[in-house]
Amino acid sequence: MKRTMRLDKLLAHTGFGSRSEIKLAVKRGAVTVNGRAVKDSGLQVDPERDEIVVDGEPAIYREFVYLMLNKPPGVVSATEDNRDRTVIDLVADQYGHMELFPVGRLDKDTEGLLLLTNDGKLAHRLLSPKKHVPKTYYAEVEGSVGEDDAKAFSAGVDIGDGYVTMPATLRVLDTPTATGLSRVELTIMEGKFHQVKRMFQAVGKKVVYLQRIAMGPLGLDKELALGAYRELDEGELALLKGEEES
Repeated sequence: MKRTMRLDKLLAHTGFGSRSEIKLAVKRGAVTVNGRAVKDSGLQVDPERDEIVVDGEPAIYREFVYLMLNKPPGVVSATEDNRDRTVIDLVADQYGHMELFPVGRLDKDTEGLLLLTNDGKLAHRLLSPKKHVPKTYYAEVEGSVGEDDAKAFSAGVDIGDGYVTMPATLRVLDTPTATGLSRVELTIMEGKFHQVKRMFQAVGKKVVYLQRIAMGPLGLDKELALGAYRELDEGELALLKGEEES
């Protein structure tokens, strides 16, 4: 991060309004830097060292934000959509100025772990095909899922258009009960469109419920209700950074 930056850019990034609104606040003397009122919204300031206050409220600068969301069904993994509610619509206004976006995507009817951030570098590396960051899903599948399916997935399956998946790990948690559903966990190394559903379709089975429970070393917080989110703690962020750098 640069040592200094424009005052209006810093204040816009910390949620104090648009550049024009900040310029007006500066003109009326509402902004102080290190205890002194300033008149230039383009003043160069140091986010780490300067004390900046607007109408008595300190401006705390954060370059990046990292949110863990438990995505509910019916919401699309996008920053905007003309028809459906997006994952960004679930986030409080306090993050509105941070320009968050989802890292990757979950299908509209899929639930579970989705990372929201404005850190493009980390997102790019987590999604890079060269990194092969594992993604683990819990699924409920019609019929009996067994050892033959696990072997097929470990070898890679053709999910259409001649594309054969990378080796994946299938763990059967429960064979069909009265519901006729198998409960499984599947870890894949890619993120192709509808990949999990297409993989099971390739072995003659149908996924009826899908939830992502982990991305790399980051697991879904079981205390998060559907549609709820929270910021990553330092330990979780360190895990992701380690995955990013590996």
